Amino acid sequence: MQFTLADLDAAADLVHRHMAPTPQYAWPQLAARTGAEVWVKHENHGPIGAFKVRGAITFIDWLRRTHPDCPGIITATRGNHGQAQARAATRAGLRAVVYAPHGNSVEKNTAMRAFGADLREFGADFDAAKDEAMRVATSEGLFPVPPFHRELVRGVATYGLEFFRAAPPLDVVYVPIGCGSGICGVIAARDALGLATEVIGVVAETAPGAKLSVEAGRPVATNSAATFADGMAVRVPVAEALAIYGPGAARIVTVSEDGIAEAVRSYFADTHNVAEGAGAAGLAALMSERDRMAGKRVGLILSGGNIDSAKFASALSGATPSP
Repeated sequence: MQFTLADLDAAADLVHRHMAPTPQYAWPQLAARTGAEVWVKHENHGPIGAFKVRGAITFIDWLRRTHPDCPGIITATRGNHGQAQARAATRAGLRAVVYAPHGNSVEKNTAMRAFGADLREFGADFDAAKDEAMRVATSEGLFPVPPFHRELVRGVATYGLEFFRAAPPLDVVYVPIGCGSGICGVIAARDALGLATEVIGVVAETAPGAKLSVEAGRPVATNSAATFADGMAVRVPVAEALAIYGPGAARIVTVSEDGIAEAVRSYFADTHNVAEGAGAAGLAALMSERDRMAGKRVGLILSGGNIDSAKFASALSGATPSP
């Protein structure tokens, strides 16, 4: 899966007809905290509060052009992908059926319904919900939206394109990994622009599938993915994504639940931005590698700010939220 700069510029033109570019700022308090010059790409400022909105715009546009008789889509999510797909699909006049696991984020579920999703709860985790959504797609006559697809990545890559063009040259960018569209989009943008920036993937210690897979050179599933950073709570890595971030990322680092919670607090204290667990993971990784990154210009992807109020209050109080 390779993209030319023209591919990504065309995606950006389409995305920007539906949303404004998100900002990127250098935050001096984060610099003081980490010893690096820290630039944050604020995907939490987009229309759904997360980066997934971009891939949904390009995916639904592709679907309408290539499957004009399709009545709707079906997909699975922990929340942000579902919001994005529901928003884009219903705006295009399509049905949007979204599966989420039992016990999913209450506030993300409410947001998905508000964006028009027919939300269904199934299974104990994302991977179980995904398998069920893909299973019933044919019987319901709906197009199955996988967690990873060329058009999703092409859309998501537009935030990387914006970031690399608007910020000064970055030595390193930390990107959280769930199913992989985010990190693959950043790698695609970096490569299309011919940059030498290191891309570092971040996973939760309790959901290390992507790291284990890179080390093994093949997808390695885990028995559980119990992290409060629900955007990274994936048990079964996506082989197509691994084929990109395996060779394309400099390395994959793990962060603890306590480290993620500390990063949530730090983002709020230093920038007064709300970061969900996955959105804070890059900062958690930078704080764990502050000695290694001292003096470097570091980019962080604040991939989303959609954390439930109770979990956010728990983190701000000094606790680590439960999964």
